[in-house]
Amino acid sequence: MKSLLPVLSVLGAILLLWVVAVVPMNMHLTADQAQRQDIAVSPDTPAARQELSGIGLALRNPQLFGMTYTLDRPRLPSPHQVAVEMWETVALKKITSRRSLVYHGWVTLSATLLGFVIGTGLGILLAVGIVYNRAMDMSVMPWAIASQTIPILALAPMIIVMLGSIGIQGLFPKAVISAYLSFFPVVVGMVKGLRRPDAMQLDLLRTYHASAAQGFWKLRLPASVPYLFASLKIGISASLVGAIVAELPTGARAGFGARMLVGDQYGQPLVTWAALFAAAITAAALVGLFSILERWTLRRMGMQAA
Repeated sequence: MKSLLPVLSVLGAILLLWVVAVVPMNMHLTADQAQRQDIAVSPDTPAARQELSGIGLALRNPQLFGMTYTLDRPRLPSPHQVAVEMWETVALKKITSRRSLVYHGWVTLSATLLGFVIGTGLGILLAVGIVYNRAMDMSVMPWAIASQTIPILALAPMIIVMLGSIGIQGLFPKAVISAYLSFFPVVVGMVKGLRRPDAMQLDLLRTYHASAAQGFWKLRLPASVPYLFASLKIGISASLVGAIVAELPTGARAGFGARMLVGDQYGQPLVTWAALFAAAITAAALVGLFSILERWTLRRMGMQAA
């Protein structure tokens, strides 16, 4: 319970800030709506209202406070509006429906998992090569670092168009972008983990005439497991971000990215916010799953999770 208290405190502070911010963010829209409904608003002209901030309007019109939390198309939805939208699109819709976040979540998750597997496999192979080959250490690692300086929003359309020009569409291009974001943390974590054994441990293996393969399987790989899991938790989150970003420039009809586009294009902020929160919950669930797997694995190895 003590470990949950800091997390709950931060969540409570964020929620309180969110609730308070709804009023000034939506007050101008609320004032316009009230004016159309013949509700007295001070000041009573649009030009005069534009000169006041949302807080100023709220102080002059306290009777409109409640309306800021119930707008159909608010600038900033209230927490309960987002919760209702998520409940309706997760629990009350069939998972085969195009309006179901479960359906869209599975589309995004498919690309995420495929990209994560590709990125993790590539990252582990590169890390082994970097640790055991001096030339790769001097050449590949700088390029791996430099690759992460390219904005993914600029790179994603290029990859989608390039692969589409040779007839590769659908799931794989999104998985490529997910793999691009996920391989780097795995490379860095595995390189650090594989280099964790100190000189004394390595000298002991040489004393026993252990081969390079035995040194890898008996010493370096077990020592790298905590670093690997830390990298995997970062990598799976990055993969999800990559899958969502990949859906934006393609005009995808399914996936969290597609729902965000629908919300933005048709002026439905609740749809966008519900998709954002669904993506965040999905990422948290994936990270939690890897945390459980990490604890189980390290316990079986006689180690303790950090």
